Amino acid sequence: MRERAETLRSATVRGICRGHLPGLSSARYGWQLVDLDLVDTLRSTGAVRAFAPETVPDEVVVRVLDTARFAPSGGNRQGWRVIVVKDAATRATLRDLYLRGWYEYLAMVAAGLVPWAPVTDREAEAAARAEAPTFAAAGAAGPGFAETLDAAPVLLLVLADLSALAAVDRDLPRYTFAGGASIYPFVWSILLAARAEGLAGVMTPMPVPAEDDVRPLFGIPDTVAVASLVVLGRPEHVPRRLARAPVAEFTWVDRYEGTPFAP
Repeated sequence: MRERAETLRSATVRGICRGHLPGLSSARYGWQLVDLDLVDTLRSTGAVRAFAPETVPDEVVVRVLDTARFAPSGGNRQGWRVIVVKDAATRATLRDLYLRGWYEYLAMVAAGLVPWAPVTDREAEAAARAEAPTFAAAGAAGPGFAETLDAAPVLLLVLADLSALAAVDRDLPRYTFAGGASIYPFVWSILLAARAEGLAGVMTPMPVPAEDDVRPLFGIPDTVAVASLVVLGRPEHVPRRLARAPVAEFTWVDRYEGTPFAP
């Protein structure tokens, strides 16, 4: 069994180096690794919120995290922490905390705002958020991903150890985000590693606004922040290539909004 595991690991590493994963199966777990092309995977790993009612074995989740842990981080400090949320009552409470922010999000989008944008009209935002109960009523009448979050196959609460983050913009007079560079590559790697297991999912920071209530729910210390919730499962539909703005629309030569960088 040990030789089989080492063979599987070696073949997987070789496949990654070539830009794809070999289609190998694990007799131990009965789970099929998917043959992936790296470029196609990068072009088709979008947000998936509809899952088949299929349990994901713990061994598969461990393998996803085992691959994702090689994500880059400042000083290789690896400040990410993960809580696998399994308890039914805890999942239900997390869902309710999620919904609080979700309905405010929907209300702000309906008002034509980018929710919680660092540069925004705060009065317009407050007025929009006051309409959240309307969206809560609609959600109760027609439950979707958010309302059924507690039933998702895998819930991973990703945290950030603040003592491990080199937040170089910490003292600037604007919103700080540089510290996230040591956490969100790990989150992205979780989604990519999940694809190799035939899974898909979504990263959502919606629990972050409810951090004060999330902390006691999971016993999270004050020196650790909530960074994201990652939801995984077997997708109902196979991921496909996504639509995005072309390079020339967001890349310029020498100056902001200068000459578009294009061949």
